[in-house]
Amino acid sequence: MEGTFGFLLLGYRPHVPERVEASTVATAETGQVTGTKDKTYNIIWFTEACLDNVLRLEQYIQDAERENDSELADFFRKAQAESRKGGEQGKQLLKARLDS
Repeated sequence: MEGTFGFLLLGYRPHVPERVEASTVATAETGQVTGTKDKTYNIIWFTEACLDNVLRLEQYIQDAERENDSELADFFRKAQAESRKGGEQGKQLLKARLDS
């Protein structure tokens, strides 16, 4: 999934809830408590983070345009495109896994 981490270029790191580490494999969350396996949750989280970043970058683009800084606006547009791509890839992967 090369190119899906454009949001890292900007130093933006969405809040990630801390996970309580299980002391043994037998007590690790595997879906019995939440109903969602970690790997499925991770895909959902990644997709949401990418799409959230698309929205955040729209504001940054508008700010740069308001200041007539086309170089910065273009930079944010490229990062936004990468985040959008990551969101789309995440949605496709999630759909494929839920359909199987």
